[in-house]
Amino acid sequence: MSTVAKKTSVRAKASNTKFERAKASKGREISIGGKKVIISNPDKIYWPHEKYTKNDVVEYYNGVFKYILPYLKDRPESLRRNPNGISDQGFFHKDAGENAPEWVTTQKLFSESANKDIDYIICNDKPTLFYLNNLGCIELNPWNSRLKSLDFPDYMVMDIDPSSKNTFDQVIEVANVIHELFESAGISNYCKTSGATGMHVYVPLGAKYDYADVRKFAEQVALAANHHLPDTTTVERSLDKRKGRIYIDYLQNKKGQTLACAYSLRPKEGATVSTPLEWKEVKKGLHPSQFTIKTMVSRLTKKGDLFKPVLGKGINLKSAISKFE
Repeated sequence: MSTVAKKTSVRAKASNTKFERAKASKGREISIGGKKVIISNPDKIYWPHEKYTKNDVVEYYNGVFKYILPYLKDRPESLRRNPNGISDQGFFHKDAGENAPEWVTTQKLFSESANKDIDYIICNDKPTLFYLNNLGCIELNPWNSRLKSLDFPDYMVMDIDPSSKNTFDQVIEVANVIHELFESAGISNYCKTSGATGMHVYVPLGAKYDYADVRKFAEQVALAANHHLPDTTTVERSLDKRKGRIYIDYLQNKKGQTLACAYSLRPKEGATVSTPLEWKEVKKGLHPSQFTIKTMVSRLTKKGDLFKPVLGKGINLKSAISKFE
C-alpha cells in the first residue's frame, strides 16, 4: 500500500471553530486550529423549495461532526459534487487535484477502472469537511475500508434499491426480511435510511475478511431474501430485468464502491439525511422525509449514535455462514 501523501494532525474541537464573515468577494471564512477555509457564495440556494443554502450545509456538518467523523476517518472519499445545488445531477470526481489546501490529507491509490493513480482525499477533520462542503459535496461517500486495511471492509452492506414503481412500505418489508434472516442466524445487523428512496442494512465485520468473501456471503443473503419476496424483489443488476422490483444489491461489497455514509446529507428534496434507525422504528409508515437537515441534531442528542456497533469488533463470518446455511 502506498503511503499518505499529505498529513494533518488537526483534531479540532467545536470550541476551536471560529466562524467569520469574510469580505464579500471571498465569502465566509472559517478558522480552525490555524487552518482557514473560505466558503464561497455561502448564501447560494441549494434547495430551491426549502431555501436551504450552502451555508446551511456547513452548519449542519458542524453540528453532527463528532457523530459522522468515525464513518469518514481514514477512508478514501469519492467526491459527489452538486455545486449548483439539487437542481442538477451533479457529478463524481475522485482526485484531490492541485487546488486542495496543502494541509488536506490525501492517499494515492491505483484505480483499475480508471487505469491510473488517483489522489483520494481523506476527511479526518473539520477543515477538510468544510473544504469538501465548499466544493459542493452535500453528500459524503467514503470507502467501506480504511487506509490500514483497504482490502478488508469494516462492514458488509445490503443495499435495498427500489424502482420508481415501489413504495417505501415495500422497502421496509425487504429490510425486515433481511433483518429476520440475520437474526435467525445470530448475526448482528443495523439499519439506516439511504436518505433517498432505499434503505441499507449493515453487518459489522471488524476488518477481518476480504471483500471477495464478504460479497459471497452478501450474495447468499440477497438470494435468500429474494426467495422470501419473489414478487417484489430481484437480484438482477440489469435495469431491464428488474421489471419494477426492488433490487437487493450485494455488489456494493467491493473495494472502492461507496454509499452515502451515516448522517450524510443527500441532494434530495427536503434535505434528507441517511439516518441510522432502531429496528423497532422500521415499520409501516416510516418515511425518509422524517429525517432532515433540521431534525437530525435533536435526534442525535436524544438517541446518540445508533450506528456505533457497525464499527465494532464484528461477527465471525465463517460461523455466520454456517448458521445461515
